[in-house]
Amino acid sequence: MIVSLKNKNAIVCGSSQGIGKSIAMQFAESGANVTLIARNESILKEVIKELKNKNQNHQYIVADFDNSEKLGEIITEFTNNNPPIHILVNNTGGPNPGLAIEANIEDYFCAFNRHLICNQILAKAVTSGMKEEKYGRIINIISTSVKQPIQGLGVSNTIRGAVANWSKTLSFELAPFGITVNNVLPGATSTQRLQNIISNKSKKLSKDETEITNELMREIPVGRFGMPEELAFAVTFLASENASYINGINLPIDGGRTLSL
Repeated sequence: MIVSLKNKNAIVCGSSQGIGKSIAMQFAESGANVTLIARNESILKEVIKELKNKNQNHQYIVADFDNSEKLGEIITEFTNNNPPIHILVNNTGGPNPGLAIEANIEDYFCAFNRHLICNQILAKAVTSGMKEEKYGRIINIISTSVKQPIQGLGVSNTIRGAVANWSKTLSFELAPFGITVNNVLPGATSTQRLQNIISNKSKKLSKDETEITNELMREIPVGRFGMPEELAFAVTFLASENASYINGINLPIDGGRTLSL
């Protein structure tokens, strides 16, 4: 089976580092024209240079997901002046860790805006083009907390669940137009966010970071953290024509850690 994204135009959010960057690089490797979105322009310029380019058109958009109104203006101008987008990957850094009951109301508003509202803005901006092309893939990078809430990530657990149900709703609304909507649920993956979680837990519990790392790994049947590239392979498949009958699913990629089916 050959997984090709040749002649497909893709937007990958949060693509300056970690999972988002790995997805963008794999998309480019598979032939797609990739548009990166993140807020740090200098890093985006460097990532663009790393993308494989065989007569492909790679570009970037500078946007801050804490300003959803501005994002709407930017993405509307972009879609009005560029070819239709075939693939949208919604991927945004998660809310800060902490107990749900101790979170401020502003923490919930901020996370809801950054994740669900911005996802909605981006989806609305690209779906008309997807309908015209009779091809669309919307893939949301969420969390295994959709299936099993994670202790100490109260705001994230709450907002991720909202995004998952939004996605499921879109999946049956858009399917008649050749557009699929799916969620990928990363488990513990070697990214800066995971390192931050380990560091915070280490300080809170007065334990060495190595001890915290080993405790987390013991919860994973395969005995290690995932790599961003492993997420990118799955996302690339879901973005391809090969996955045309996969719609409305939550796909955990977590080494078997999630206990629910």
